[in-house]
Formats: sequence, C-alpha cells, structure tokens
Amino acid sequence: MPEKSHLFPSNETVLRTLCREVHECLTQNILPFWLNNMLDTRRGGWFGRMTGKGQIEKDAPRGAILYARLLWTFSAACRVLDDSACLEAARLTKDYILAHFMDREHGGTFWSVTADGQPLDTKKQFYAQGFMLYGFSEYVRLTGDEEALQMALHLFDIIEHHAWDYDYGGYIEACTRDWQPIADMRLSAKDENYPKSQNTHLHVIEPYTNLLRLLRETNPESEYAGKVSAAVERLASLFTDHILNPETHHLDLFFDMDWTRRSTTESYGHDIECSWLLHEAALVLGDKAILNKVEPIVREVALASEKGLQPDGSMIYEGEPDGSHFDRDRHWWVQAEAVVGFFNLYQHFGDKAALDKALRLWGYIKNQLIDHERGEWYWSIREDGSVNLDDDHAGFWKCPYHNGRMCLELIERIGI
Repeated sequence: MPEKSHLFPSNETVLRTLCREVHECLTQNILPFWLNNMLDTRRGGWFGRMTGKGQIEKDAPRGAILYARLLWTFSAACRVLDDSACLEAARLTKDYILAHFMDREHGGTFWSVTADGQPLDTKKQFYAQGFMLYGFSEYVRLTGDEEALQMALHLFDIIEHHAWDYDYGGYIEACTRDWQPIADMRLSAKDENYPKSQNTHLHVIEPYTNLLRLLRETNPESEYAGKVSAAVERLASLFTDHILNPETHHLDLFFDMDWTRRSTTESYGHDIECSWLLHEAALVLGDKAILNKVEPIVREVALASEKGLQPDGSMIYEGEPDGSHFDRDRHWWVQAEAVVGFFNLYQHFGDKAALDKALRLWGYIKNQLIDHERGEWYWSIREDGSVNLDDDHAGFWKCPYHNGRMCLELIERIGI
C-alpha cells in the first residue's frame, strides 16, 4: 500500500473534504439511524425490518445477513471511531447471534429466526456462514474476545468441510440444516439455481481475508493462519481462472459444478466491488507473485464495470451484453462499492481519473441517495429520478454494511 503522503499534495484539499463528509455521513446519518430506530429493547437484538415508507415491522423475521453485517459494521466503526455506543451495539449483536442464530446441534448459522429468536429458515447458506465469520472476526479485531474467535474459526471449518468441492474446486451455495444436499440453492428469489456463484465466492474471500488479517496480527505462526492463507490463495485463483470472463473482463455470475458458465448478465456493482476486495485479499496475502497476477485483473474488472457508469456520475446495477435488459436503478450498495473501488485505483495505481469517478459517485450519493429526514440511505433511485420507497429502508438485505464500510474505508485510507 502506498504511503498516505503519496495521495498528496495536489489533492489534499479535496481529500480532506471527502474524509470530513463521509465521517459526518457515518456518524450523523447511518449509525444514529440504527441506534435510534432499530434496536428492540423488549426482545433484544434489532428489529427485522423497516419498510421503505418508514414503518417498523416489529414482528418481521430476522435474517442472518442483517445481523452478521450489523456485527461487522458496529465492530469496525468502534475500532475506527473509538465510540462506546458502537461497542455496546457490537456486543449486544454478538450476544444475540450466539443465543439465537448459531445451530448448537449441527453447527453453523441459521438463515433466519423469528422476531422471538426461534429458528425459522434453518438451511445453511454458505453466503451467510461467510458473513457471520466476517462479523465475528471484526469483533475479535476490536475486542480480542476468545468466544468470538472460536466461533470465527468454527465457521471457517464449517465452510471448508461442507462447501468445498474436492472434484472441481470452489464452494457450493447451500445445504440443509444437517449439511445434506438441498434442491433449491438460490441465495434469493432473483438468483438462478446453480451450485456455484460469483457472489458467494466474493463473500467467502472477503471474510477469509479479514480472518487472515486478524491471525497475522495476533498469532501468525498458528495452524489456522496457514490454513486460512492457503484458502485465500485458492480463492484468488478461482476468481482469476474461473469466475473472471477472459473475453469480457466482467465476472460471470453462475456456474455448474465443473465451472461451466451459466449466465451472461453483467453485474457492474459486483464487478467494481470485487475489484477492490480481490486486491485487498492479494495485499493481505503479501505474496508478490499473486499480487502481480491479480493487479492487472483488478484494473481490467474495474474498467469493465465502467459500462454501468451514467452521465450523472452514478452506476446502474446490471445489464445484458446484447442490450436486451438493464436494471437502471441506482442501488445504494452499488454506489457505495463503486466509490471504494475507484478510490482504490487512485490510491494504489495513481489513477487520477478514477478519483474523479469516485468523487462524482459521492456527489450523486449526497444529492440523491441519503435520506436526510429519517437517516440512512434509500434503497435506490429509479431510472426516472424518483425515490424507490417500495423496497426496505432497513431489513434482511438493507444493512449499514455497504455504505458504512464505504465511509470507514475512506476514513482509514485517507487518514486525515
């Protein structure tokens, strides 16, 4: 990683302003929304949903993804901001997960629980195992908590034992509660039912990288440090050798067990998100050969994602290469990940045009996506410029992770 001084002096004023603005967004908009609105003081934990129109559904089911991302967000926010309210939020989230989401009989995490904390959907989606690992590992980085560390290592073992495909490599999507084959492996209703996906692999390399960082900081000679390092290296190769489409430089979305490609959709948001997460994995690994292989691909994938950039500075979600379909909504998570992805190109490769793209995206977010009345960001802005109030303001998939992480990444990367 370049020294922070390499980001100066020509852009110092711009970067100081950007850092101040995202710090304000995080501390005065995103985090207070969750702390002031979504905590369930009667049953514990967090409410499962607020509609796009601002109605809290107190009896809504509670999703593993929501809780894992809340654990990660408040742990990371406390680590960066040294804020006691974030520490308490992270602690109560960790305690709730341990009490209600973890399967004490078969291991791993349930997909969802009821508002009263009882198991609801007990399937084992490996995307969820990965996010729980992400949350626990970040909590350990903050607190050194031994119970959380053991849970993170448990989830690593679960994924490696039950998801890894020993014939073709890679990780399958899901199992039943007791780790048997499951017919419907889809992550959500909008996904296709194939055994492997780019999305799950992306959100396995992400927590594995964080776990590796943690182990390198605390116990670099441990057996697990070696195991996790080898797994991150394998995952990096899966992205470069199978998931990356060598003709388009986009990341294909769905695959058969033998890595036959089963989707032509170009997901610009996932492309730009993967560009910086894959780069982060290579940087944490610290292997020059892997970094030399990955870095050109990081730039190729980021360039391919620019197909989604719009004249107003925003990025649309996805489309078909033949033009038969485009999702032109400006989704909150796509804008947040694009800011980090393009800033990463500026920071590590000196790409000043990428900094301009990041700044234009942030300008769009400030002007269009942030809900200045209720707090948090809208789910999306429609193609016609109207606010999408049909999808959740907070819920199973709408968490403070993408936008909160964007703010935290820029605060740490800029460092001023």
